Amino acid sequence: MLTHLQKGCTTKEIRERTGHVVALKNISFSVKKGEIFVLMGLSGCGKSTLLRCLNRLISPTAGSILLDGEDIASVSTERMRTIRRSRMGMVFQSFALLPHKNIQDNVAFGLEIQGISAEERAGIAKETLDLVGLSGYENSYPDQLSGGMKQRVGLARAIASSPDILLMDEAFSALDPMIRRDMQNELLDIQDRLEKTIIFVSHDLDEALKLGTRIGLMKAGEIVQIGTPEEILTQPKNEFVERFVEDVDLSRVLTAKDVMKVPDPMIHASSGPHVALRMMKEAGISTIFVVAKNRELKGIITADDALRAGKEGLTLQDIIIPDVVTLSLDTPVADIIPVIADSKFPIAVINEEKRLKGVIVRGSVLAALGRTGASL
Repeated sequence: MLTHLQKGCTTKEIRERTGHVVALKNISFSVKKGEIFVLMGLSGCGKSTLLRCLNRLISPTAGSILLDGEDIASVSTERMRTIRRSRMGMVFQSFALLPHKNIQDNVAFGLEIQGISAEERAGIAKETLDLVGLSGYENSYPDQLSGGMKQRVGLARAIASSPDILLMDEAFSALDPMIRRDMQNELLDIQDRLEKTIIFVSHDLDEALKLGTRIGLMKAGEIVQIGTPEEILTQPKNEFVERFVEDVDLSRVLTAKDVMKVPDPMIHASSGPHVALRMMKEAGISTIFVVAKNRELKGIITADDALRAGKEGLTLQDIIIPDVVTLSLDTPVADIIPVIADSKFPIAVINEEKRLKGVIVRGSVLAALGRTGASL
């Protein structure tokens, strides 16, 4: 089969000549430590097969799979078992819980296989259940839980052994939409705390855009484009990708970080009104943000107030408007639209330390949404 593939035969020709199916071909990508890399595509494109190759549940016919420089495609079965137990966790779509074990023992099952003492694995299981919001359900059994709760148990079992890598195969696709959104948010919260390397398989574009640091879009056993969610949406490499993303509501994907402008100019709180007026005149703006040390946002001043302050001998402190509207970097554009529509001033984008990181004006939002024909 490989000979036919190297000669340029199509997958259809190979199947007709050899009876074999080419599930994956010409796959090459890397995953960065601590990111959520989403493999997505239509049913049958090979994404789940690819995920199972990564932990050798399916052994690839050819090629290498490098984990910190070690080619796990060629290691022994025993070595692969050790890698799975210590470095990889997997969450399945079907939950795959053991019905005869309670929830605590299900979560601790991998630790039991590793030979960890009953007392230690019970402690780890309880901590992990608390992490996924299931504290108090240790003695329940799988048939007593809802679908969302079962999936939380599956996630807890995967992370209980503290693996470096989590492989998640359509982990939330069997859940109701509301529970699915809750699980997506739960995963993002856990990722903020644990910073695992996660490879997540999904056929749902909205899910991929929400979860993925980067996305690998697959078609017929090949990866056709890899990029950040915004790159996939705004820079599709071919017609297939373009069609795949054409119905996405960009306002629910882009965030303040994607549409904000560099906050230039801005003025330090120790400056004076004449300096503020000059900076606004040169930039062609009628307001300017005031910052203190380390760009900590103090407020905004208008050109009219700066002109008045210059005439009356006032300082910037006398005319600062402190109650300005602020947004975080990850605020979705969909939430920005009503805010900016009601605000007479530009919107300040700040980080957790209240440092000014960007400015949002109506025009920058319109420009971003204009890529998909949306409007305010």
